[in-house]
Amino acid sequence: MITPPYLQKGDTVAIVATARKNIEDNLKPTIDLLHSWGLEAVVGTSIGLDFNQLAGTDEQRAADFQHQLDNPNIKAIWCVRGGYGTVRMLDLLDFTKFKQHPKWVIGFSDVTVLHNHLNTMGYKSIHGIMPVTIPRATPAAISSMKSSLLGEPLSYTIAPDKMNRFGKATGELVGGNLSILYSLLGSPSAIDCKDKILFIEDLDEYLYHIDRMMMNLRRNGCIENLKGIIVGGMTKMKDNEVPWGKNAVEIIDDVTKKYNIPVIFNFPAGHIQDNRALIMGNTISIDVNSSGSTVSFQK
Repeated sequence: MITPPYLQKGDTVAIVATARKNIEDNLKPTIDLLHSWGLEAVVGTSIGLDFNQLAGTDEQRAADFQHQLDNPNIKAIWCVRGGYGTVRMLDLLDFTKFKQHPKWVIGFSDVTVLHNHLNTMGYKSIHGIMPVTIPRATPAAISSMKSSLLGEPLSYTIAPDKMNRFGKATGELVGGNLSILYSLLGSPSAIDCKDKILFIEDLDEYLYHIDRMMMNLRRNGCIENLKGIIVGGMTKMKDNEVPWGKNAVEIIDDVTKKYNIPVIFNFPAGHIQDNRALIMGNTISIDVNSSGSTVSFQK
């Protein structure tokens, strides 16, 4: 996997919208944060556009993203928020100049579309906080984003969870939002799960949807080929009037329990305030035992 250059003081980060619109005047905390790290910020033309739910038309969002991809002065592209719509502009993008001068693409939730697509191309990206989530992000989440962007050592030690399955594994980190992973299966942007460590998280889904998506991953051969699984926030899950009978974590445990691989539950990443940065495509080592879990990113 190709690692884009880590940022240095004076480098510029572009803030763009790839999905849901961002029409509020809410970027000052992000710009101030970048300045505190010695970085500059450029606000893309997609910020402020209003096209129903989206930040402008597919063509407008793609044009802004393309401009940032092609501009050699832009060293990272930070997606302002998630929602839905990134996949609608994906096939309008040309990554030719990006391949000549790779740069970091940052975000989570719907940005999983880009993480997975870049992974299939052989490039790392950063799953983590976005500009709209910075005001409520924990100091640890913000610090981990800085470390990821600047190339500082990145590792996590997590408290034990009763659902964890013990073991050690080393492999390339892939994944992101479960609903997006599910929606990309069968497309050119679908990840290859063989010998990988899969991270998943989700928000505001019916529990039977979680079961359906996990069953699809299993039937597609993804889970049986993994070296390990990291489960992040399963936030604001919904149930039907007649209960499904298991919560999201229990569903994931049920679908994966026959595979002899380590699993970390309740990892601090996803649609939660403590959304720690993850370098997707990076080789990581995980160690899950009765004392807790460690996740270490190799340089």
